Amino acid sequence: MVQPLALTPGGVPPGFADLQAKIAAGERLDESDALRLFQCEDLHFLGWMADKVNGRKNQRRATFIVNRYINYSNYCILNCQFCAFARKQRDADGFEYSVAEIAQMARAARQQGITELHIVGGLHPSLPFAYYTDMLRALKAVDSRLQLKCFTAIEIRHLAWLAKKNIHDTLVELRAAGLDCLTGGGAEIFRPAVRQVIAEGKETAEEYLDTHRIWHRLGGRSTCTMLYGHVESLADRVDHLAQLRRLQDETHGFVGFVPLPYQPDNNRIPVTSAPTAFDTLRTLAVSRLFLDNFNHLTAYWVGLGMKLAQLALSYGADDLHGTIVDERIFHMAGAATPLKQTVASMAGAIREAGFIPVQRDTFYEHVQ
Repeated sequence: MVQPLALTPGGVPPGFADLQAKIAAGERLDESDALRLFQCEDLHFLGWMADKVNGRKNQRRATFIVNRYINYSNYCILNCQFCAFARKQRDADGFEYSVAEIAQMARAARQQGITELHIVGGLHPSLPFAYYTDMLRALKAVDSRLQLKCFTAIEIRHLAWLAKKNIHDTLVELRAAGLDCLTGGGAEIFRPAVRQVIAEGKETAEEYLDTHRIWHRLGGRSTCTMLYGHVESLADRVDHLAQLRRLQDETHGFVGFVPLPYQPDNNRIPVTSAPTAFDTLRTLAVSRLFLDNFNHLTAYWVGLGMKLAQLALSYGADDLHGTIVDERIFHMAGAATPLKQTVASMAGAIREAGFIPVQRDTFYEHVQ
């Protein structure tokens, strides 16, 4: 039985009593409700409701993972307008790692207690499909307990083209080679008009969602994302969240949602500033309230900065992501946050925010 929420000390803003009652009763919000919440100017009210809903799901626990990022290459055949990471093979600052080099990174990471490798890259113009399966097998050979969270939906579609197989059979082969979990990157914003402006040539929303659908039907799990704070409208955000919620209703395969704040440097989108703290916190709060079939919501400290990520734990987030070690994609787009965190710094940040730190695995299951 859902416990009713007490009234916020500051009262309910005019025009929002019906939504407060709906949320208090545990009823599902519709898209018009979510848009109204996005338009609410009382950030404390949004945060208060999101914090209470989060408390129902996760009490005062907040999680983090001991992980390392590895980008195998930044060479890419696409030209997404928002991307500061991709390079062409003629560019002097492009890079590409061999399977042996990646395995060595994994060995070093495992010695440091890393439990997950998060691996993505550009759509490489010439690497064969065998490179990717060999990489997965080599990483599992380092330590079979390493959880391999690899590849975005557009990478999977690229690998299917390389393998000359359909998405289903490609995912089956990747799973046999060692793939544990799909990453949620590449969702951006689903509305076609926005997608055309920020990621022309990338997969459609339907293709992104179908890739995850097929993986979920195979018994796999994944995260999902939303890139916010650029040229999209609030209605575009609601549409994006609604499409994720519908797929989660269908498959229950998403283990967590990670809203990603746009980074403005070194790209071709005419937006010169990152989302404000107000926008970030309301996006997290509305996401928590609307995505009622998601248990976990990540405040991505790389994009937010640790101080704002700590505050986000009181606005609906229950996870701070991970130690990361070597993040490149956000930093090449202008993020000024550290490249990594330690276990002690992650746990300390959570305690400072008034929550109980819990180390998790790739699937948000508690480790300790």
